[in-house]
Amino acid sequence: MRAPAPAYAAAGNTIEVATRAIGAGLVHAVELVGEVQLHVHRDALVPAMIALRDTPGLEYQQLMEIAGVDYPQRAERFDVVYNLLSMTRNHRVQIHVATDEEHPIPSVTGIWPVAGWLEREVYDLYGVLFEGNKDLRRILTDYGFRGHPLRKDFPMTGYTELRYSEEEKRVVYQPVQLAQDFRTFDFLSPWEGAEYVLPGDEKAATPADGPAVPQAKGAQTPLNADQIAKADAAGAPKQAPAASSEPYAKTTADSTADTGKGAPHPDATPKPADPDVVPTKAGQNQ
Repeated sequence: MRAPAPAYAAAGNTIEVATRAIGAGLVHAVELVGEVQLHVHRDALVPAMIALRDTPGLEYQQLMEIAGVDYPQRAERFDVVYNLLSMTRNHRVQIHVATDEEHPIPSVTGIWPVAGWLEREVYDLYGVLFEGNKDLRRILTDYGFRGHPLRKDFPMTGYTELRYSEEEKRVVYQPVQLAQDFRTFDFLSPWEGAEYVLPGDEKAATPADGPAVPQAKGAQTPLNADQIAKADAAGAPKQAPAASSEPYAKTTADSTADTGKGAPHPDATPKPADPDVVPTKAGQNQ
C-alpha cells in the first residue's frame, strides 16, 4: 500500500520565491537531485533565515540540522549547511554559507534557540566561529582537546590518547603510541601471489639448476597460476608433494585400508551358518 502523501513535496517555484525574498544576500541557487540549495553570504544569513521562515510560499518553520564541510583547497575552506523544514509545504531546503577560520558566521540562536547546540558541534569539529552564540564551547570532544577532528588536515590518529593507568589508578592522557606500524596491504589476488617474499617463502626459492617445477595438482606451490598453466602446456615434469604423510601423497596401496574404500579386511572369511537356526514360514525362529 502506497503512502497517502509523498515523502516530500516537489521544489516547484521555491527558487524563484526565495530569490525574491532574500534579494542581494543570495549568491546563487541550484536544484540538485530534487533538493534546493541556496548559497547565501554570511553577512546576510540572519535576514535570509527570517525571510525563509516568514515569507508566504516558503514557510520553513524548523531548523533540523547544521552541518559542516571542509574544502582545504578553497580560500574560504568551510561550508556551514543549514537544513530547514517547512511543515506547511512538506519541503526541505539547504542554506550554504562559506567562511574560513577567522571570519565568524552570525548565530541564528535568536531565530531558533536549538541552534545553540548545533553551532557548538560545528565549532567543536571544524573550528568555525559563530558570532552571537553566548555559549560557544566544545560539546563532543574531551576537556583539553587540541584541534578540530573533522578537518581534512587533522591526523586520523589524533595527537593524544586516553587510557586508564593501573600504576596511577586514574585516567591519564598521553601522546599517541601505535602498538604496531601501519601495515602496507596489497590488493593482488591471493591465487596469483605477491611480488615480495614473505617469511618462510625463501624455502621455495628457484633452484640454481633451472626454474622451479610445479607440484602435482592440489599440492601447495609458490608459483602463480600463469606459470603453472605454461608449465602444463609445455609438458613440464611434475614433482610429487613433499609431505608424504598426506593422503594424496600415497603412491602405492598394499591393502584396502590404504585405499580408503572401506572394503573388508583381506584375511576375512564368510561366517558359517548356524545349524541350530531354522527359519519358518512365518519368519520367526521357533
